[in-house]
Amino acid sequence: MKEAAAYGADKIIVVDGEEYQHYTTDAYADAMYALVTKYGPTTMMIGATNEGRDMGPRLSCRLRTGLTADCTAVDYDEETGNIAWTRPTFGGNLLATIMCPDHRPQIGTVRPGVFKKGERNEDNKPEIITEDIHIAAERIRTRLVEVLKDLDAGDVNLESAEVIVSGGRGVGGPEGFEPLKELADLLGGVVGASRAAVDAGWIGHVHQVGQTGKTVGPKLYIACGISGAIQHAAGMSGSDVIVAINKDPDAPIFNMADYGVVGDLKLVIPELIKQIKESRK
Repeated sequence: MKEAAAYGADKIIVVDGEEYQHYTTDAYADAMYALVTKYGPTTMMIGATNEGRDMGPRLSCRLRTGLTADCTAVDYDEETGNIAWTRPTFGGNLLATIMCPDHRPQIGTVRPGVFKKGERNEDNKPEIITEDIHIAAERIRTRLVEVLKDLDAGDVNLESAEVIVSGGRGVGGPEGFEPLKELADLLGGVVGASRAAVDAGWIGHVHQVGQTGKTVGPKLYIACGISGAIQHAAGMSGSDVIVAINKDPDAPIFNMADYGVVGDLKLVIPELIKQIKESRK
């Protein structure tokens, strides 16, 4: 709640109870349906997290309205009040823009990282509204049995990272990510990867950036051996500065890069690491 207030929320609606301690489809969807029915919003944006992707369809069905899932961009038409939801389609080969002009609320699940955070304002004091909504235990058909930690995840948090060093098919294998990790550590960042590298088993899925991975918007994104297919571009095009390293001068990644290095990353990355270390002596 404090985070939402600091980033500019005008009103915050709080629903509290033991049934909300752990996410369940029944409890959360029932509570959200009650809120939407009472307040009548014209638009709902739900985070495209595991929970949001589960709750969104259930909620849209109850409200008899549409849902645009897994959006990577959002725009607004002031004349009609329609939201233009943009999402990958046809296996990520195209981006479709979808509107819902006839039904309200218009609902979309939006990938984390699509919107950049504004400036924090600790002095912002939103209106806090507390709603007393409770769901009977017999209506909740699932329960949390055990939480399993993803040991492969480590400290990877692509969505909030300011620097990401990503590797693709061009790194050549699992060992190719070692210099990328060293570079990321030097820059205070984390390691990302393309789908090709993840599918090859060279690095875990938690590192994947793109249409079937995470959508990110760091201050610096270094793409190493990544061709720049639309599936990957959908997840990182919002980066402030994009640096591409690829030995193919015609690779699509150079069309979106702010800086490009045509060369063998196995030579370029070690030299870059060397230069950074020497500059800090």
